[in-house]
Amino acid sequence: MKKTIKKIINFSLKNLQERKIFPKIKNISFEIEYPKEKKYGDYATNLALILAKEIKKEPLKIAKLIASEIQNSNFSFFEKIEIANPGFINFFLSKEYLQKKLIEILKKKEDFFQLKIGKGKKIQIEFISANPTGPLHIGHARGAFFGDTLARVFKKGSFKVIKEYYINDAKVNNQIKLLGKTAVGEGTAYLNEYLKRKIEKFQSKILEFKSKITDKEKLYSEVGYFLAQEIQKDNKFFIEEKLKIKFDNWFSEESLYQKSKIKKIFNFLKEKKLIYQKEGAFWIKTSLFGDKKDWVIIKSEKGGKTPTYLLSDIAYHQDKFERKFERIINIWGADHQAHVAKIRAIAKMLKYKGKLDILISQIVNLKGEKISKRKGKIITLEELIEMVGLDVARFFYLTKSLSTQMEFDLNKAKKEGKENPVFYIQYAFARISGILRKIQIKEMKIRKKEIKLLNHPKEIELMKELIKLPQIIEDTIKDYQVQRIPQYAFNLATLFHQFYQDCQVLTENLPLKRARLGLVLATKIILKGTLDLLGISAPERM
Repeated sequence: MKKTIKKIINFSLKNLQERKIFPKIKNISFEIEYPKEKKYGDYATNLALILAKEIKKEPLKIAKLIASEIQNSNFSFFEKIEIANPGFINFFLSKEYLQKKLIEILKKKEDFFQLKIGKGKKIQIEFISANPTGPLHIGHARGAFFGDTLARVFKKGSFKVIKEYYINDAKVNNQIKLLGKTAVGEGTAYLNEYLKRKIEKFQSKILEFKSKITDKEKLYSEVGYFLAQEIQKDNKFFIEEKLKIKFDNWFSEESLYQKSKIKKIFNFLKEKKLIYQKEGAFWIKTSLFGDKKDWVIIKSEKGGKTPTYLLSDIAYHQDKFERKFERIINIWGADHQAHVAKIRAIAKMLKYKGKLDILISQIVNLKGEKISKRKGKIITLEELIEMVGLDVARFFYLTKSLSTQMEFDLNKAKKEGKENPVFYIQYAFARISGILRKIQIKEMKIRKKEIKLLNHPKEIELMKELIKLPQIIEDTIKDYQVQRIPQYAFNLATLFHQFYQDCQVLTENLPLKRARLGLVLATKIILKGTLDLLGISAPERM
């Protein structure tokens, strides 16, 4: 509807310009928003305030001219258009338009919110990518649920989505060596009860490594890599079976070394004179491509002449670019914030033509305590799921913007009554399912003329909410603000509960009964679609 209103406004502006009431202005950029208060309509725009600076007229006069032009064009979408200080134009949808959209939902079902904006364009979303040094903790959940939901949203926009998990398992990595050092009994990094059990289980294999490898660094690398593969198997099983997240591709960092991609990218950069040597180390010229400084990609003799994480990331992103994704979305933890500018510079350096977005997932707290993996103060994601359930965990994580720190309210999440938003939403779906189970097939033969009987304020409010889902999907594709979806689910459930309380659905008036059953069925379609986007179950009974 926002897009439709924009087209109507632009059409009216063109008419006003052709009649020389307004001068011609190029590239007028304005937004259509949902007003915070119902008295200001269903949609609003501040266009008049923007135009006032350009055409030197009072915003209120401009707003009145635009509103009058729209009304004179006899568009059937609006019940009325009002002007509000200091120059907002407020649009109120007509009940006839809402009734028409309700019939469209009943006819198209899930196709009502299957958008065609993506046109099959290939995008990649990389998320979670936790180090294979232990089980996933509650900090990892944020990127996990956000990434999976964002992928669902893009699929509804008709994009071809590839979900990818990058496994940080290169043998040269310090974390892999530290893991190996702990496993052979010479360190304590990442040591917890889980890792102790793993080491004990594979003690004979570890001893076999020790008997064959005399070089300490090589021993740490080989043992760490072996153990990381076993830990990764556990994490993959947990992600797929317990979190119900299916990745299209599991990409091993070590494979970049095995396929000589690290060496190839280094030689390529060197050939292009994008690398120089200083103090015995090799540096990459990221400062030429928007970064604040250059960075080491191969350490000096003192550092063992080993590649840094950055060189692996360059090779990995080159691999992504070669796969010709039109958009790449990386979802990283807060500890990767400083890495963003480097990778943006690398994308320019490697002349990536698509769109690269890097989203940073901020810290998650539980009862005010920061999650610290190294100090052993770890609450695993599996423990959290066991405490509150997957549906509740997903919903609570998705209610906050990824860019803000969040505190997971465990007490609220554990509640099973109306205070828990997940229960409240799922109860609405179960209530809808219960109503529809009671009716006969003949009662569902809804006629278009009967839909016109839906005039009650609560019926109108519910219809207004139902038609928003396509816009919610499109807006989320544009700005990645996934938190609007759980809020929408809650708003929709609230309006349904209010409608059910004020409007008798199973009335003896058969035409009205069929009309209201149509509204109930449309709500089921939209609410189920919303829960599917969130990856939350839609129970028929509770």
